[in-house]
Amino acid sequence: MAALPLFPRLEGELPDAPAVSFPDGALGYRGLRDAAAELAARLPSDGPLALWASAELATVAGLLAGLASGLPLVPLNPKAGHSELAHVLYDARPSALLAPPGIELDGLQTISWNAAAPAAADRFELPDSASPATALIVYTSGTTGPPKGVLLSVASISANLDALARAWEWTASDVLVHALPLFHVHGLVLGTLGPLRLGGRVHHLGSFDPRAVAQELAGEATMLFAVPTMYHRLADVAEVAPEVAAGLRAARLLVSGSAALPAADHARLERLSGQRVVERYGMSETLMITAVRADGERRAGYVGRPLPHVEVRVTGDDGADVPQDDATIGEVLVRSRSMFDGYLNLPEATAGAFRDDWFVTGDLGALSRDGYLRLAGRRSTDLIKSGGYRIGAGEIEAALLEHPAIGEAAVRGLPDTDLGERIVAWVVPREGAGVSELELINHVAEALTPHKRPREVRFVTELPRNALGKVQKHRLEP
Repeated sequence: MAALPLFPRLEGELPDAPAVSFPDGALGYRGLRDAAAELAARLPSDGPLALWASAELATVAGLLAGLASGLPLVPLNPKAGHSELAHVLYDARPSALLAPPGIELDGLQTISWNAAAPAAADRFELPDSASPATALIVYTSGTTGPPKGVLLSVASISANLDALARAWEWTASDVLVHALPLFHVHGLVLGTLGPLRLGGRVHHLGSFDPRAVAQELAGEATMLFAVPTMYHRLADVAEVAPEVAAGLRAARLLVSGSAALPAADHARLERLSGQRVVERYGMSETLMITAVRADGERRAGYVGRPLPHVEVRVTGDDGADVPQDDATIGEVLVRSRSMFDGYLNLPEATAGAFRDDWFVTGDLGALSRDGYLRLAGRRSTDLIKSGGYRIGAGEIEAALLEHPAIGEAAVRGLPDTDLGERIVAWVVPREGAGVSELELINHVAEALTPHKRPREVRFVTELPRNALGKVQKHRLEP
């Protein structure tokens, strides 16, 4: 049986059609193939290759050229600090840099797409979708140590995108809009390779703007990929701008990922636009694990059921599965066809990431009786052992966000001589709202149970976040 093409429309099996657009221009499938072929003809014979992942057409051309060359690509965050960038370059040891003209890194040859040069189509051939070759080396966020290079194969990426396509009824007729960074799997794999694999279209806005998103959705765009911070801002603007609410209402599917979307924002978006956001859950190492289906029940706080070919367990400290009762929290373990092939140059870390043949995510969660997963945070920062209880920080954060005066919240445990750990909350009040520490403590005690109430509430103007909008709790002052 012949292997399926990775991108059928780039293989010439379908007529030319619009493919990608960025602030610097747009390309159809034929033009995109020509751009990638022109670059691929000038690549070195060995790799990996660094990819300057800016929101430009050149990034997509470089991505496809790298895939055609068979050399792994290392997406670089254009906003990375010098220390982080130096670590990635030292660890991955790329042979060249694919970047727009003017971008230079010490010791690396820069190869830039020349739009005026003739395409070398005879030297351009993409791998098939079942290829075990490493496509990407994506570096983790580095919240628990130096960033690690995650090896993702062509086959893993293809299998995961196909599973998402089935879950979301995602087809070539869909037009995706997003403004996510392109150095990570959400923006690059899901948001860029996903539409291309299906033969559809992607519009990248370059930077996030609620009114621009709504305008796209009111026009040709049918789907939006975004993170909770973006949906929070969309809801804020939709409160005062009916045209933004109307744009959201026109979407076929609104998808949120990379962190939990607060129940309060779920409710606001539904009230304003009639839309219930679909959530999904994944990691660099596993790609997407679960997703709420397009035709499935959309429950605030839940990230859906496992995708096809994905198995999920939730285990206690003894390694046994916890009850599937929607309440008992344990650690999430995953086994799937879309698993990474290891951490670059770190065999011991790779082996340590698995328990038997199950990948240990480090995330906390609970399973409902019908298989929906609810996340409760990271084990390293969000499992709080206080007064003999095991408490998930995520449910306390959700309770705080239900208070009308609170816009953002983060919770973690700090050492306590009496309780073992005491629950501390950092909150960002809404503009003009007044609320006391005691009021918030009592609010959580009434919404959940008294032993889950914060013992201390700290008021701040903002929470530390990474480029994907995830709160970095290790940066919260103890």
